[in-house]
Amino acid sequence: MNKKLVASIFLYEKEAITGFDNLTVVSKDPVALAKMYSDKHADELLVFDLSMGDKEHEEALDIIKAICENVEVPVIGAGNVKRMEDVKKLLYAGCQKAVLNYSKDGNIAITEEVSLKFGKEKIVVSVKDENTYSEFADIIKDYACETIYMGNKFKEAFANAPISVVALLPDVSLDKMIEIMLQKNVSGVAGEMVNKNAKEIDSLKMLLKSNGIPMAALEASISWEEFKKNSDGMVPVIVQDYKTDAVLMMAYMNKEAYEKTLSTGKMTYWSRSRDELWVKGDTSGHYQYVKSLVADCDKDTILAKVSQIGPACHTGSYSCFFNSIMEKEDAKVSNPLKVFEEVFAVIQDRKVNPKEGSYTNYLFDKGIDKILKKLGEEATEIVIAAKNPNPNEIKYEISDFLYHMMVLMAEKGITWEEIIEDLAKR
Repeated sequence: MNKKLVASIFLYEKEAITGFDNLTVVSKDPVALAKMYSDKHADELLVFDLSMGDKEHEEALDIIKAICENVEVPVIGAGNVKRMEDVKKLLYAGCQKAVLNYSKDGNIAITEEVSLKFGKEKIVVSVKDENTYSEFADIIKDYACETIYMGNKFKEAFANAPISVVALLPDVSLDKMIEIMLQKNVSGVAGEMVNKNAKEIDSLKMLLKSNGIPMAALEASISWEEFKKNSDGMVPVIVQDYKTDAVLMMAYMNKEAYEKTLSTGKMTYWSRSRDELWVKGDTSGHYQYVKSLVADCDKDTILAKVSQIGPACHTGSYSCFFNSIMEKEDAKVSNPLKVFEEVFAVIQDRKVNPKEGSYTNYLFDKGIDKILKKLGEEATEIVIAAKNPNPNEIKYEISDFLYHMMVLMAEKGITWEEIIEDLAKR
């Protein structure tokens, strides 16, 4: 199992501070700080909401949501959890996991409930001392996927931990950090040691690896020398969106671009027109974060699947491939996601550009209560149709329901991409 370096962000009054007992401001822009940690290859982000009061708590949740939308690593949400609803808010904000603080009896009491509701893999428990851990070890094992330990007797307390543990460390020495990371039950470390060295995380990972600690890193199973290059000594790269499989662009790599792509996790090419290295996004901000690199059968072409930030094309188009040459009438395939997006785009357009006589605009004009009434009616129609042995009826009722659901989505400003991302996490 690869071990991880977890960067920590402590949110207080919409800023990132140093820690629980230190209000010194680290960054006035927590989202930018989180993006830096992500870009520097922290394996996860642990975000603590230290807000006081409901208004500040809601503002912190908005910041956590923005962090989740702007980073390429999993986010663990912690702080201000008192009931199941608080866990739900963290997960709905985009956090991959939520933390139950076992210093609070109420958090212990809801462990089984939230675990059964959201899944064991979504629940992390934090403890401050080995006695608490020992007392509730069975509950933690049954209903949580990981533990965060914030005490100072790590080795003694967790030598035989039943599930993996992340150590939230103060500013310890490198030797102490290595000692802790070498323990078999430790899945990673977080805290000052990681934050302080955030800009050198790759170097820190290499140092840990040299001490026998397995670390996650982009490592190529095919060396540059194994590729068949073109006459310019380069390899063409076809780039796909890893979520939609849409072909975004084609570019070229030389050895320097290939190695920099692997070392940074950002797609890097060789610009033949400018005769220089080109990190996609350095000028526009439209970075491409590597998800996978695959060589073809002859090893003379690379297929890159990426997380695309913004449009891929310099024209502002999502993909560089938009100039139609020819298309047969039967070429269009009913891709379910594409159909949803096309219908939803029409609904969104009706909201912005009303059309006389449009049923969609009638619903928008009547407002949320009418939309919800129709959605409820269509849900009931599905139930009734399901009792009919003819499957065609339920097919039509589901289509009606999905249409009204998309009207509701447009009314509430929710996109299919958000829905799909949430489903993919389950």
